Amino acid sequence: MNKFAAISVFARVAECGGFTPAARRLGMSVSAVTKAIARLENDLGTQLFNRTTRQLSTTEAGQEFYDRCARILADLDDAEAMLRNLNTAAEGRVRAVVPFSFGRVTLVPELPAFLARHPHLSVELSFSDLAIDLVAEGYDLAVRTGPVQDSQLTRRLLTRGAQVTAAAPAYLATRGVPHHPRDLREHNCIIGRFGPAWSFIGEDGRPLEVRVGGNALINSGDALREAGAAGLGIVQGTHWLFRKDLEAGRLVPILESFAAEGAPITVLYVGKRHLPQKVRVFLDFLTEITRTG
Repeated sequence: MNKFAAISVFARVAECGGFTPAARRLGMSVSAVTKAIARLENDLGTQLFNRTTRQLSTTEAGQEFYDRCARILADLDDAEAMLRNLNTAAEGRVRAVVPFSFGRVTLVPELPAFLARHPHLSVELSFSDLAIDLVAEGYDLAVRTGPVQDSQLTRRLLTRGAQVTAAAPAYLATRGVPHHPRDLREHNCIIGRFGPAWSFIGEDGRPLEVRVGGNALINSGDALREAGAAGLGIVQGTHWLFRKDLEAGRLVPILESFAAEGAPITVLYVGKRHLPQKVRVFLDFLTEITRTG
């Protein structure tokens, strides 16, 4: 029996005034309780109890030791209760890092409803398209677009919809509508941060890659979306990036029958067991807004 367990036994014996009632309370045998106290007294080099055939009481040293042990055990109970509360109550601050476009288009517009449901939560958002060390930076979770290499983190796939190729109605009215991915070579295509090799699925069901070109290269998802909606040229990206513009008619999808699978959106977090409730509800929120968006 370790020192902490022995101290717990000692405290129960002092509170119960005897080995037998303490044993019942602890779910131990009387002999096990007696041996634990004897070993503790031997380790401390001090007699903790005065024993007679009729009663048991703490010595002066035993009483002082009990007073200190009782405070330690009470502090431990408080600490455990605090941790249980953190793991069951949706309260506190959630620190998250998200891609710029995902944060602006998908996450931030839904935050008011989420925080209204959880009034004891606050959210600290950082925006970055780069991989972040969650542990070193103190984040609870991170949303990533594209393949994920962090093998030490727990991951949850949020969505993986079709890759969308789109353009503004004004652009299509002026330049015409491409009917095959190869037609894009005759169009002004706005190249994003994933480069000029655009992915499609050919008529035979096999992957088809077309290299496109244009007069603009934009490495910001938001700026790419806005440039496409402004009529600058044809854009390609994930549905979640363009969905608000598609719904509003600012962008029109093209080449839908050739659409390939889009880049996955994944949320990463540390650990899986004993996940704080504040992180759990935020993960569920991210799942909700990406699967219904």
